[in-house]
Parts: sequence; structure tokens; C-alpha cells
Amino acid sequence: MSLPGYETGQWFGIGVPRGTPIEIVETLKQEVGVSLGDPKMIARVTGLGGSVLALSSVELGRLIAEETERWGKVIRIANIKPA
Repeated sequence: MSLPGYETGQWFGIGVPRGTPIEIVETLKQEVGVSLGDPKMIARVTGLGGSVLALSSVELGRLIAEETERWGKVIRIANIKPA
């Protein structure tokens, strides 16, 4: 089945439980940011056909909400039920 205007892909994000101390969140954000900006990491990801998107927490939250809405529509249209 195909739906006009839809394409599939994958992305990865890092999340922490609500209530995680801000010091931990900031350290994680900083260290992940350093890794994602490393030329070797970028070369490795792009060599595999991907791209690096270093999103803020707000941007990642927006992406998750958009993807949830988009794929929720697909699930409803296709009448997909859990196994």
C-alpha cells in the first residue's frame, strides 16, 4: 500500500525521564553535541547515507509530535491494529 505524500525514513534521538536533574540533561546535551559535531562522526553517518541533525530539546519534541501525528493518520487510514 502506498499513500501519496508519505515517505519513510528513520531518525534517532536521546531522551531522559521527566524529572532528570538539569545538570545531567545539560551534560548529556553538551557531550552529544560535541560528538555530533565531530568531523569523523559526520563522515561516518554521511558515509552510511544519513545526515546529522543536532536538534534542541524543543525541536526534537516538535519532530516527535509531527511524526506521531503523521504516522497516526497512516495507522487510522490503513486500519492497522496491534497484533
